[in-house]
Amino acid sequence: SILSRLLQNCNFDVKAAERGIVYIDEVDKIARKGDNPSITRDVSGEGVQQGLLKLLEGADVLVPPQGGRKHPEQKMVSINTKNILFIAGGAFDGLDKIIGRRVQTNVIGYDVEKNKEKIDKENLLQYVTPLDIKKFGLIPELVGRFPVLTYLNPLDKSALRNILTQPKNALIKQYKKLFSLEDVEVKVEEEALNFIV
Repeated sequence: SILSRLLQNCNFDVKAAERGIVYIDEVDKIARKGDNPSITRDVSGEGVQQGLLKLLEGADVLVPPQGGRKHPEQKMVSINTKNILFIAGGAFDGLDKIIGRRVQTNVIGYDVEKNKEKIDKENLLQYVTPLDIKKFGLIPELVGRFPVLTYLNPLDKSALRNILTQPKNALIKQYKKLFSLEDVEVKVEEEALNFIV
């Protein structure tokens, strides 16, 4: 279904789809909870991760152009995923605790105090490693398919303010528009904006 959405966005141009960009959001939701792989039932995790592996490693995948199981008689389209850029992101709630434990525990010896000062406790995500992601519950094969691992900085006040006011569909603009449909002009004052932020 991921690739059929990509195909639809490319107006069914297979060549374009094979050079597409796919962003998989909330990839942390398919992490398996707890380290013991259950044989009997896999509530959210590993099966979905195993399914993603084939997509990510660059294979020829048969894709139903209209999506899903609704049209079983349709002709499948073959898409090679080798040159598709896959980006996966998520909140990874609790990952900072895993990183925190690792950063605190592996300082041994006389230099302990010096090292502790250098750690930025406000943004532990910057010390993330593939091993932390594995501990979180993503299978090693999946982590290995993503060669670049990075983090985003926490949002500060100016970023949050920009989100409210700058983009084309920013919330403040949306409400101004909604009120203008009723012939009401809304002014949001600086203090109000700061309060919301």
